[in-house]
Amino acid sequence: MYAITSRGTWQCKACNKQFSVTSGTIFGSRKRPIRDYLLAIAIFVNGAKGHSALQLSRDLNCQYKTAFVLAHKLREAIGSQLETGEIGGDGKSVEVDGAYFGGKRKPENRKASRTDRRLSTEGRQVVVIARERQGRAIPWVVDRESAGVPMIRQHVATGSIVHADESGAWERLHASFDMRRVNHSVEFMAEDGACTNQAESYFSRLRRSEFGIHHRIAGPHLDQYAREMAWREDFRRQPNGTQFRLIASAALRHPVSERWCGYWQRSAA
Repeated sequence: MYAITSRGTWQCKACNKQFSVTSGTIFGSRKRPIRDYLLAIAIFVNGAKGHSALQLSRDLNCQYKTAFVLAHKLREAIGSQLETGEIGGDGKSVEVDGAYFGGKRKPENRKASRTDRRLSTEGRQVVVIARERQGRAIPWVVDRESAGVPMIRQHVATGSIVHADESGAWERLHASFDMRRVNHSVEFMAEDGACTNQAESYFSRLRRSEFGIHHRIAGPHLDQYAREMAWREDFRRQPNGTQFRLIASAALRHPVSERWCGYWQRSAA
């Protein structure tokens, strides 16, 4: 192997293949200088509730399309680490909950024609979260809360104490875990200590990201935003320098993205 200093790449003596420091990673086949990608990571970690692609494009002085794909590549890199292993364990508490996102409808002009938009689930998706207290959080995007039960059973360790609200979707979890239920129409925390405050904290961050930063995060990319907010909740008390190193190492370990490599070319086709 020898270096090609004029291009900042290397070439293998055995196969004559040229490669760079980002070859085979999620930043493979990059078009911009590597310092722009490092700057994008630094900007990305600085947003407590996320960072919009439009603002990132202005910060990097690039097209919106470039910033959009770059931000989603970072979300994919950090999101790929969330569903590894199990959370909880003997005597540990895990909170589960679900919330609807997307499907926002503009209210009718005349008051008599308006309906309670909370009762409509058209175009909306459910984000189910399983969050260990003083531990990690794992989200899933499903059609309804009960569809998240198999994922909870798969990723929550046996012996965990599972906290949930009074939703009927969690009734099937009683056969697998020690369940603690809280009736939110009466109280925030039950007398036996059951509560889902940590899960609600995650939803608060995701909701603020939807309303205040991105304005719309529903659709096929909702899972990316849900994992990003779970990662931000997990490392919310870490300094920016630590978060920068975590995202940079995750991006360099992640292979080329099948979802985002050539995204706009596929859309045009």
